[in-house]
Amino acid sequence: MNSLPTIKGILFDLDGVLYIGSQAINGAVKSVDKILASGIPCRFITNTSTLSLVSLQKKINALGFSISADLVISAPQATLFYLRHQHNPVCRLLLAEDVKKDFKEFQQSNTTANHIVIGDIGDAWSYQLLNEVFNCLMNGAKLIAIHKNRFWQTEHGLQMDIGGFIDGLEYASGAHAMIIGKPSPDFFRIALDDMGLQAEGVAIIGDDIDVDVGGGQQAGLKGILVKTGKYRQSYAEASAVKPDFTLDSIVDLPRLLGI
Repeated sequence: MNSLPTIKGILFDLDGVLYIGSQAINGAVKSVDKILASGIPCRFITNTSTLSLVSLQKKINALGFSISADLVISAPQATLFYLRHQHNPVCRLLLAEDVKKDFKEFQQSNTTANHIVIGDIGDAWSYQLLNEVFNCLMNGAKLIAIHKNRFWQTEHGLQMDIGGFIDGLEYASGAHAMIIGKPSPDFFRIALDDMGLQAEGVAIIGDDIDVDVGGGQQAGLKGILVKTGKYRQSYAEASAVKPDFTLDSIVDLPRLLGI
């Protein structure tokens, strides 16, 4: 295996790279420990929108990872920062109940909202709900998507993610969603700024060739694809994105880094 040029920092995706559902990927804990011990600056960035910040940290710890909360940057967290810089946001929150806990500071309304914030709500989607949101958008509300992923890997197989619903709302209303999480360049920039690094010499490792690898490359990062999580060979081969490196799993990353 060829080794990477000198790497100044690493951004890790979480779900599909470190774990799937409630199970850590085999060897991931030891690999992360080894990389952290090497002194390479790391941040763990995720589009996960089903868990509050507290719940996400509890999950990471319960799976055996020694990752401190200050190293984790989530798309819901970035959404909070965005909303705090808006003028008097009134929100309709299409979010998991656990995630809503982090958004209590904002005024909420289902009918007069000026910001529609969408994350993962599982099987709560319905035509009635989509139509209600559509009408809010037609009345001038801003569409805020925590992310726009197409699908994700669960313990029970692939599951459609919120990207399709976002696309439908954009098409029907003519609105354009503000995408907060990956592959937004601003989201990667938050992590880079937090590490005090420029994109050059930093790598992103993820299981989504378009969102993780492609988004990272667009932001100037090296893109490393792992064949775990949502990875599917046919999907990866059909993508216009070409990873800088492809690994069987995160277990191969320390060797690629030469540590």
